[in-house]
Amino acid sequence: MYPTLTDFFHDVFGINIPMPIQTYGFFVAIGFLVGIFLIALELKRKEKLTVYVPFTKKILIGEPAKISSIILSAAGGFVIGFKLLEAVLHYADFVSNPQIFILSMRGNILGGFIGAAFSGYLTWQEKNKQKLDKPKWVDQTTYPHELAGNILIVAAIFGLLGAKIFHNLENLDDFMADPIGSLFSFSGLTFLGGLIVGTGAVLYYAKKNNIQSLFLLDAAAPSLPLAYGVGRLGCQISGDGCWGIANPNPKPGWMSFLPDWMWSYNYPHNVINSGSKMLENCTTAHCHVLDVPVFPTPFYETTIMVVVFFILWGLRKRIQIPGVLFMLFLTFAGMERLLIEQIRVNNKYDIFGFGITQAEIISSILIILGVVGVILFYKKGNQINNWLNSRMKMSETVEPKK
Repeated sequence: MYPTLTDFFHDVFGINIPMPIQTYGFFVAIGFLVGIFLIALELKRKEKLTVYVPFTKKILIGEPAKISSIILSAAGGFVIGFKLLEAVLHYADFVSNPQIFILSMRGNILGGFIGAAFSGYLTWQEKNKQKLDKPKWVDQTTYPHELAGNILIVAAIFGLLGAKIFHNLENLDDFMADPIGSLFSFSGLTFLGGLIVGTGAVLYYAKKNNIQSLFLLDAAAPSLPLAYGVGRLGCQISGDGCWGIANPNPKPGWMSFLPDWMWSYNYPHNVINSGSKMLENCTTAHCHVLDVPVFPTPFYETTIMVVVFFILWGLRKRIQIPGVLFMLFLTFAGMERLLIEQIRVNNKYDIFGFGITQAEIISSILIILGVVGVILFYKKGNQINNWLNSRMKMSETVEPKK
C-alpha cells in the first residue's frame, strides 16, 4: 500500500520526495478531472450535432472594481497566504500531517498580509483593464462545454459534501464520538451520497444556465462510472478501509492465473493503520497489516465500473432518446454496489428485524429508478424530444461553433 505519493516514489523509484499528497485524495481528484474531460468532449460532440445549442444573456461590462469584490478577494488571499508561508517555513510539519495542519489555526500573519495584498491588487488590476468610460450591457454567447470547469467545481464541492454527510449518517457512532474530526477529516466518503447531492447541485446549476438537464445527464452518464472507478483505485492503493469482509479461504482454481491479492489481501501499510500486526523493519508512519486478509472490494468496483464505462460509451451514439443513457447508468451503478455490498464491510440498520446497509437501500432505489426511467423514457421518447426541441427554440441561439 502507498498511503502517500511519497511512499509510492520511495518504493518504486528509490527516491524520497516529501509531498503532502495522500494517494486517496490524489485519485479522487484525478477521477473528477477525467469525468469532466469526458463530459466536455460529449458536450462538444452534441453541439456539432445541434443537439445542444448555445444561449445568450446580457452582462454588464466596463465597471470598475467594486470595494466588496476587492475585500472578498483579499480575504481569500489572506487565508491562502496565511497557510502557504507557514507550510513553506515548516514543510516537515506540513508533510507529516497535512489535514491537521490545514484545518488548524496555525499560520503566518505576514504571509496572510502578502496574500491579501497580492490577491486584492490582481482583482483591481483585472477590472481596471476592462474599465470603460461608460459601462454597457452586451450579449454574451455561452456554449455548454465552456461551462465544464464550473460544472467540475460545483460537482466537486457538493459531491464531496454529500459523500461526507452520507458517510457520517452511515457511521453515527463514530460521528457522535468525534463530530469535529468526522466532519473535517479527509477520509470517509460515500459515493452514493456524493452522486445524489452532486447531481442535484449540477442540475440546479444547469437550469440556471439554460442547459437542458436530460441532455447534460446523458453527457455525464459514461464518464461517471469511469470517474468512480479511478477514485476507487485510491481506496485500493492507500488502503483506506473500504475493503471487504474477511476472506481467509484459499484462492479458487479458476483464479489460479491471477495474483493472490485479487482474491484475498491483507493491506500492508494501510493508511488508517488497521490491524494489530506490525510489519517488520518498517520505519514509516503506516506499519500495520490486517490480521486476516479480506476481499479487495475497491479493486472489484474499479473493474466493474470500467466495464460499465465502455458499455455506456459504446451506446452513447446509438441511444437517441434523452434520459435513457443516464437511467442505464443508475441501473448499472445500483446493481454494482448492491452486488459488492454482499462482501463489503459496512454498518447495518435494523429494519423490521433485517440487517440492511445504507448502500443497499440507496442501490435498490437506484435500480428501480433506472429500470422504470428507461421504460418510461422509451414509451414517451417522441414526446420528450418534441418538448425539448420546443424549449430550445424558445431560447435565443446562434450557429454552433465549427
